[in-house]
Amino acid sequence: MKTLDGEPTLITAGADLFADAAQAQAARVVRVDWAPPMPGTEADLAAVMGDPRRAGANAEALRRVASARALLVDVVPAREALGLADRQLLHAGPPIEWARTSGPMQGALLGAAAFEGLVADPADAAAYYERGEFTLEPCHHHSAVGPMAGVLSASMWVWVLEDPQTGRRAYCSLNEGLGKVLRYGAYSPEVLDRLRWMATVLGPALQLAVRGHGPVDITAILAQMVQMGDEAHNRNRAGTLMLLRELGPDLVEAGLPSADVAAVLRFVGGNDHFFLNLAMPACKLALDGARGIAGSTMVVAMARNGTDFGIQVAGTGDDWFTGPAQVPDGLYLGDYGPEDANPDIGDSAITETIGLGGFAMAAAPAIVRFVGGTVSDALANTRRMYEITLGEHPAFAVPVLDFRGTPLGIDVTKVVRTAILPQINTGMAGKIAGTGQVGAGLVTPPAEAFGTALRALAARVPR
Repeated sequence: MKTLDGEPTLITAGADLFADAAQAQAARVVRVDWAPPMPGTEADLAAVMGDPRRAGANAEALRRVASARALLVDVVPAREALGLADRQLLHAGPPIEWARTSGPMQGALLGAAAFEGLVADPADAAAYYERGEFTLEPCHHHSAVGPMAGVLSASMWVWVLEDPQTGRRAYCSLNEGLGKVLRYGAYSPEVLDRLRWMATVLGPALQLAVRGHGPVDITAILAQMVQMGDEAHNRNRAGTLMLLRELGPDLVEAGLPSADVAAVLRFVGGNDHFFLNLAMPACKLALDGARGIAGSTMVVAMARNGTDFGIQVAGTGDDWFTGPAQVPDGLYLGDYGPEDANPDIGDSAITETIGLGGFAMAAAPAIVRFVGGTVSDALANTRRMYEITLGEHPAFAVPVLDFRGTPLGIDVTKVVRTAILPQINTGMAGKIAGTGQVGAGLVTPPAEAFGTALRALAARVPR
């Protein structure tokens, strides 16, 4: 009876009509954001939730990811690091054939073929791709990741990151800078000239600097970035400056012509996104450690090729679970608008997979002006992501949340149960090959990718 002495408060879940009516009559109402599991997933969800291996497998997956460290140990051509052949090209996202590639992916592949000298005119390369004379494979199948189109060819130089505990390695191309660049599907002569400069000056100079410096702790830099206002996907300003602080002296002492040293410092310092191509392989290196753990429902990769969005899960090997890539919602450059944007593209969602990027927007309120939204949105996004993750990263602490760790370990079962999809902040490429960047915004994966992943996990539960 005592509980009825005070003014009653109504708690509603998924019943807005009832809540609205009660509030209209001056009743106190607390609305709970709840939704039923995704339709058609009930039986698979019950099977996976009952898997006796699940709790232990997810605990082990979290431990491996959280304990991994990424050291920058070298910079070399992709031919040397990955064993790429001249006609072998890598791309972002899950596997795709030429006929289904989007405009920015096609533009980047045409440009890469010309950069390798396989064709004199980029447009001539289309026929080779159509006949299957140039092979296409995902970066993820070669321990690599690539931003946006993510196209990687034999002569491009790559960062080499290594986990000292396991000896595993991960790779990523060097960031090209801003404006018209290959990763956004541009392939004009200025784009190819920049790639040649990167292969003949930038890559070799960074190699000398890294070898002169010794291993650089990229995980430690990521941890500092989160406390300095970077979320490591669309904002890498602090990370880029810290990298320059580490490698600058060794670059100056490398014995290179002063004009080359100045050009490299000017190129890196003038591009706030330069560190992104180190953040991405650091995330992949950690997440790859959780692959192949039977019973684990943790997502270890999210990637897009501009046509499909794919995820991979620790307990299902190297299988991809896909759905249609969505067009991001955000801000556009110049006169561009939604009709100019290509669906979501790039391996950079590997940052969200480990709990950075859109998951860590509370740490980077300045980013909301770039991707659209408000500071309140950024705080709410990060808090909502804790609902679909297994734990918190012990090293990536968010100051505004009392140094709480970033959300870590996307759980397929939690996504399906809550219908809350991972939040990704990303750049937007023009849908016409050769356009380049048209904006930046927010996007989520297709829900069906998690439903099919859950079905595959259910099929693997011991009977």
